[in-house]
This record gives sequence, structure tokens and C-alpha cells, in this order.
Amino acid sequence: MVAPLGDDFESSLLSFEKLDRASPDLWPEQLPGVAEFAASCKNPITNSPPKWMAELESEDIEMLKELGSLTTANLMEKVKGLQNLAYQLGLEESREMTRGKFLNILEKPKK
Repeated sequence: MVAPLGDDFESSLLSFEKLDRASPDLWPEQLPGVAEFAASCKNPITNSPPKWMAELESEDIEMLKELGSLTTANLMEKVKGLQNLAYQLGLEESREMTRGKFLNILEKPKK
């Protein structure tokens, strides 16, 4: 049977250190931009779009809406399609680079 711990042991675990949480040096922002985002969420809803939406065109917004409406399975299928497309483009680029090498169009001009 384990003997119960006394008050002496518990009091030895207490820390009386005073930490000033207002100091940015002691408590740096762990994720850059989170404080700014949190502050923007506290503001009431405004009519102006967020900064990140200012550069989007209507086609981009439609694409975001389309992707946002997809189910998880459909989104994964879309991602796999994009991965396959990227792979095919890589193969095509490799073929074209090899072709350029054989045609000597990639050589630096000799002086």
C-alpha cells in the first residue's frame, strides 16, 4: 500500500513565480497572423469583402463555390484528377526536353 502524500510534498510543487502575460517577448505569437484574424472576426460584419477576396475574379469565386459544394469523396476525386494532370504534364515536359536535347536547341551558343 502506498503511503498518502503529505502537505509538505504538495507545497514543494507550488510555484510562486509571477508571469506577465502582456509581454510579447515572453509570449510570442505562435502562429503568425492569428491575432490579426481573430481581431477581424470580432468586428461586426461589414459590406466590404475581405482582403484576400479583393484580387479574385468572378470565375475564381465560382470555382471556390463549386469546390465548397463538393462532398469529401468528390473533392478527393477532383484532387486525384489534378494530380494525374500534373503527372501527365511532367511526362510531356520530359519528352519535350529530351526532344530539345536531341535537336541541340538547348545548347549554349559557342563563342
